[in-house]
Amino acid sequence: MATEEIYQAVLAYDEDLVVELVTEEINAGVDVGTILNDGMIAALDVIGREFSEGTIFVPEMLMAAEAVQAGLAILRPRLVDTGAKPVGTVVLGTVRGDLHDIGKNLVGMMLEGAGFRVVDLGIDVNPEDFVGAAAEHDADIVALSGLLTTSMPEMEKAVAAVAAGGGGSSKVRTMVGGPPINEEFAEKIGADGYGVDAPTAVERARELVRT
Repeated sequence: MATEEIYQAVLAYDEDLVVELVTEEINAGVDVGTILNDGMIAALDVIGREFSEGTIFVPEMLMAAEAVQAGLAILRPRLVDTGAKPVGTVVLGTVRGDLHDIGKNLVGMMLEGAGFRVVDLGIDVNPEDFVGAAAEHDADIVALSGLLTTSMPEMEKAVAAVAAGGGGSSKVRTMVGGPPINEEFAEKIGADGYGVDAPTAVERARELVRT
């Protein structure tokens, strides 16, 4: 079964093979949702568990996410054509005054691999821009990243701005993450979720869109 081969190719971090197999499955008429869910999302979930268990590390997780991204580049137009709905929409960015993006990029790739629509605003993002993007894209979640301790006050301002500004058709949830952040700080500033790492962020995002 070729979908199982896609699954194994992601676990092997083989980007070229994922592209080849996804293309073959599409040409064979296999349902794109099956390719996405059984071939790629399921494998990325395994990668997330292995990372959380400490059996793989950030480089391996990044390679797996890149393999999924390569497959998604082929699948995305077909998913649009079938009218497939994303799990949810996440506006993502590094807060004002912080120019770091490696952690943010990995979270974005993992979220997209898990079936979310991701709107990445980049680095050094003003609170008002998070609010505007949430409204423009009818976001379910605004996810804020920061590497520096000096970013923490900016994160608090952004969470407050999103809470005050709304943005979507219903209450927009906020998630925060980064090395200086912990659960206690997330609760203190009123964030709805906290991700200690990319796999945890994906799981928390899934929980938030279900509630």
